[in-house]
Amino acid sequence: MRPLRYSINVTLDGCCHHEAGLPPDDESMRYWAAEMERADALLMGRVTYEMMESAWRKPAEGHWPDWMEEWEVPFAEAIDRAKKYVVSSTLEGADWNAELLRDDLAQAVRRLKQQQGEGLWVGGVTLPLALADLGLIDEYEFLVQPVLAGRGPTLLAGLRERIQLELVHRHEFRSGATVMRFRPAQVPA
Repeated sequence: MRPLRYSINVTLDGCCHHEAGLPPDDESMRYWAAEMERADALLMGRVTYEMMESAWRKPAEGHWPDWMEEWEVPFAEAIDRAKKYVVSSTLEGADWNAELLRDDLAQAVRRLKQQQGEGLWVGGVTLPLALADLGLIDEYEFLVQPVLAGRGPTLLAGLRERIQLELVHRHEFRSGATVMRFRPAQVPA
């Protein structure tokens, strides 16, 4: 059975919008590239899929854009070639090595998790909230940036019930960012 990991950049005040002051650096991009390489597939909602596709899909001419730094290319290549599942009732199609999931979310994700492999990765804001409410996330991974954004969507806002977590991994980056990985705690009956 494949675990489902929710991974996202987040500020110290819990904001997780990509424009909330979370500039990538070479160290964090290497980390995320390795995470993309480990994932059997990426699970995305429509908004995250469209945002990631606009930034990280390799252009038809086969060359990465001039704005992209050399240290961003491994991440771009990893996410570009990754298998993607897109949860959407509004998209007509998805063609970036992607397959649309329109069925019942819980059933579709349980089917994906039952397959053999290293794991599934989910990012974004809305879809992970739904998956957390359904109890389908096996690991939570937050790359906490030393920034106070003061605005933007916050991490898992609107969660129906508290989820107790236990820390299973922690790593500090030169920038002061810290990645922490948690699993839902086994609560005694």
